[in-house]
Amino acid sequence: MFKNEVWRTQIIVIGLGILILVGLLWVNFQFVQSNPGGNDFLVHYVGTRSFLFEGVSPYSDEVALRIQTAAYGHPAQGTEHELRVAYPLYSILLFAPFSIIPDFELARAIWMTVLEISLVGMCFLSFNLVDWKPSLLVQAMVLLFSLVWYHAVRGIVNGNAVILVALLITLVLMLLKHHKDQPAGLLLALTTIKPHLVVLLIPLLLFWGWRSRRGVFLAWFFGSLLVLFSFSWLLIPDWILQNIWEILRYPGYNPAGTLAEALAEWLPAFETQITWVIAILLGIMLVFEWSKVGRGKFNRLTWTAMLTLAASQWIGIQTDPGNFILLFPALILILSVLCKKWEIYEIWITGGMLGFLLIGLWILFVATIQHAYQPIQNPVMFIPVPAFCLVGLYWVKWWVVGALPPEWNDSL
Repeated sequence: MFKNEVWRTQIIVIGLGILILVGLLWVNFQFVQSNPGGNDFLVHYVGTRSFLFEGVSPYSDEVALRIQTAAYGHPAQGTEHELRVAYPLYSILLFAPFSIIPDFELARAIWMTVLEISLVGMCFLSFNLVDWKPSLLVQAMVLLFSLVWYHAVRGIVNGNAVILVALLITLVLMLLKHHKDQPAGLLLALTTIKPHLVVLLIPLLLFWGWRSRRGVFLAWFFGSLLVLFSFSWLLIPDWILQNIWEILRYPGYNPAGTLAEALAEWLPAFETQITWVIAILLGIMLVFEWSKVGRGKFNRLTWTAMLTLAASQWIGIQTDPGNFILLFPALILILSVLCKKWEIYEIWITGGMLGFLLIGLWILFVATIQHAYQPIQNPVMFIPVPAFCLVGLYWVKWWVVGALPPEWNDSL
C-alpha cells in the first residue's frame, strides 16, 4: 500500500514537471515569435549548424556574414556588432543538439527554456553550497529573484551561454565539497567554453587542488581538457589559431569590455592609469586571499572562489555586464550569512537585499539605456553588482572563514 502511494506521488510530480516544462516552452516560443533577437545564441546556432551540415569553419568570414544577415538583414555596418564566433571549437558539443533544429525560433525557445531551468538549478545548488536551509517563503523569494533580476533576464533574452557556465561553476564547487573529484574535474574543463570567465577561477581551484592533495581532481581536469582540444584538432587542425584571431579582434567591435574602459567614458584622459591601478589593487587582494586556501575548511575556498569571480569582472579581463549572472552564488553566500546571523529577520533581510538589487538594477538600466541600432546598456552597469559583491563578501568574511558554529563549517 505504501509503495503504491509513493509511486502515485512520483507519477504526479513527474506529470506536473512535464506540464510546467511544456507550458514554459510554449511561453518562450510565443515570446521569440514577437521579439526577434537572441543574438548571443544566434551566433553559435548558425556557426555550429554551418560546420555540422556544410563543414564550414565557424570562424570564417562566410559564417560571420550569414550570422550578420540573419540578425540585421545585411552585413554589419558602422557600429553594429559583428557577431562572430569567438568560443573554442569544442563549444559545438553544447550547441549541436539545438543547431540540428532547422527552425531558429523553436531552437531559441528550447534554449531559453534550458537557461531558465539552469537558473533554478543554480539557485538550489547555491543553497546547498553555502549550507543554507531557508524557509519556503524565503526560498520562493530567492527563486523568483533568480529568474527576473536584470542579469538573469538579459542572459535569457540574449541566449547567453554564461548561464550554463555559472551553473557548471556552482556544480563544480558542490562536487568538490562532497569529494566528487572526477566529475568536478570534467565539468571544470567544460567551463572553458567561455575561457575569459574562468581564467582566474581555474588557477585558484587548481592551486587549491594541489595544496589539498586532490590529485584525482587535477588529473580529470587536465585529461578532459586534453580530450576536448584533441577532438577539436581532429575536426579543424588549425582551430586554435583561428580562435585566437577571433579573440584578438573581439574587443574592436564590442562596447566597453572592462571597468577601466567603462570609467574612461567619463575620464578618457586617465584610462591607462585607471587600468593599472584597478589591476594592481585587485591582483594584490587575490594573491593574499589565494594564499589562505587549502589549509582550513572548505568554506574558505567557497568564499575565495566567489571573491575571485567578482574581482575578475573588474581586473581588466574582457567581459560584459551580461556575464554578471556568475555572481549569483556570491549573492546567496552573502545573504545566507546575514540570515543565519539574524535569523529572526530572515524574511526582511532577504526582501530588502533582493528587492534593492532587483528594482535598483532595472531602474538604472532603463534610466541610462543608450539607443543605437538596438538598445545598448550603459557602461555604468559595470559597477553595481561587482561592487555589491566585493563589499558584501568582505563584510561577511569573518563569519564565513572565522569563528563559526560547527554546523556552518564543512571539513575537507
